[in-house]
Amino acid sequence: MKSAVIVFPASNCDRDAQVALTDLTGTKPFMVWHADTDVPDVDLIVLPGGFSYGDYLRCGAMAAQSHIMRDVKKKADAGVAVLGICNGFQVLTEAGLLPGALQKNQGLRFLCTMAEVRVETDRSALTTGVAVGTVLRIPINHFEGNYICSAETLAVLQAEDRIVLRYMDNPNGSIDSIAGVCNEARNVVGLMPHPERATDELLGSVDGAALLRSLLSSVAA
Repeated sequence: MKSAVIVFPASNCDRDAQVALTDLTGTKPFMVWHADTDVPDVDLIVLPGGFSYGDYLRCGAMAAQSHIMRDVKKKADAGVAVLGICNGFQVLTEAGLLPGALQKNQGLRFLCTMAEVRVETDRSALTTGVAVGTVLRIPINHFEGNYICSAETLAVLQAEDRIVLRYMDNPNGSIDSIAGVCNEARNVVGLMPHPERATDELLGSVDGAALLRSLLSSVAA
């Protein structure tokens, strides 16, 4: 199973993703610079968390225009699994690979804490191996994590079972307590919590490993 992590200027979670994937697979992912034009032939592409381009203009907006995103889109359309974590989720919405947008948290406070999220579907690349209703304790670390979308888009997400995770106690004001969604093909998933930071007891939780193992199993199948 081969994977790649996209590296954007000012991101600070690309190494976290690299370590988590290496620990879980035994193989280091390719670290792909944003200015490159091609992602290697892989089974999984991760857009990591952080503050790409310093969050200038709008979170994820500049990263979404990076050269490498053209190939990420091409590979996503071809069925390659793509996971966007936190800022990576923002990039996916800005790039049009996922619906909706992320805006400033309700209360205008930066959040850095543990959050409980419930698995809402097992029909996404991230959750095929996790039972619906499972509650996971995973850290969040964001200022623009408040997921919004139109009423029409929300109705589609609900009807098509594309809400992947919901917060148990909505920390940021996200519509319908949404913590993560997937695309229509279910191979592109974005979530605000950081599963790569919850893979070892020393980190305070191993619940993130359950999601990442599920993802790795689904793309290796």
